[in-house]
Amino acid sequence: MATILDGKVIADEIRAEVAEKTAARKAAGKRQPGLAAVLVGDDPASHVYVKMKRKACEKAGIQSFYYELPASTPQAELETLVAKLNADPAVHGILVQLPLPKGLDEERVLQAIDIRKDVDGFHPLNIGRLAQKGREPLFLPATPAGVMVLLQRSGVKLEGANAVVLGRSNIVGMPVALLLIEANATVTVCHSRTKNLKEVCASADVLVAAVGRPEMVKRDWIKPGAVVIDVGVNRIDDPTAEKGTRLVGDVAYEEALDVAGAITPVPGGVGPMTIAMLLANTLKAAELADS
Repeated sequence: MATILDGKVIADEIRAEVAEKTAARKAAGKRQPGLAAVLVGDDPASHVYVKMKRKACEKAGIQSFYYELPASTPQAELETLVAKLNADPAVHGILVQLPLPKGLDEERVLQAIDIRKDVDGFHPLNIGRLAQKGREPLFLPATPAGVMVLLQRSGVKLEGANAVVLGRSNIVGMPVALLLIEANATVTVCHSRTKNLKEVCASADVLVAAVGRPEMVKRDWIKPGAVVIDVGVNRIDDPTAEKGTRLVGDVAYEEALDVAGAITPVPGGVGPMTIAMLLANTLKAAELADS
């Protein structure tokens, strides 16, 4: 039976560390860290995520600013708001919730964010530094950083490990692969055109599933004793559940339990780590602003 890697427990530790440091800043007369969240459009999942992030800020002693704009917002208006937040000393981190509605240029918006306030870690300069050996990004994307901290604090040995990342998105797959390389793992990135996909996944000492397909990774995709990190969050129909649906990951969890050495659950694995790392990035941004 696999060891359950409880992201909630580790995330709570990080939140407590952030809250303690934030309280110490306040006691020293320093400015309270501030996070501005910008939500464009009415995507239900985005609303839920932003609400969770704002609640987490409140608990950690971080000031939360919220801007909700209609889907019809012009590009120039959104960029003007970002410029205003760049100039506001009370705002240390800027979070533009992705995806943006059609018609808005995501890359231009991300480029407009001051790199010292890029707590999401998606500015091209931060991603570019991550991709270069010996260069240090100011901020790491929250979910990939959460995956790495979860692995490290769980005592998973990455140096020399054969790691497979299933998925190549800009938000998770590619940054996680780069971070695993930095940790001296040997990394394979898989995608829809990978040949012998099941066999490649089954060769992994550490398997990160971030493809967005419910329960795609079956028992025979997993090497006995492997560490499985399930980043997927998918809602599927379930007549036995109270709401008629339930959340599952990209891994068939019950099957995987019998073969994996360690595994993250969904929910309660990587999800809580994402918000914890966002709070840690916001605190870091406030410390950068002091320097």
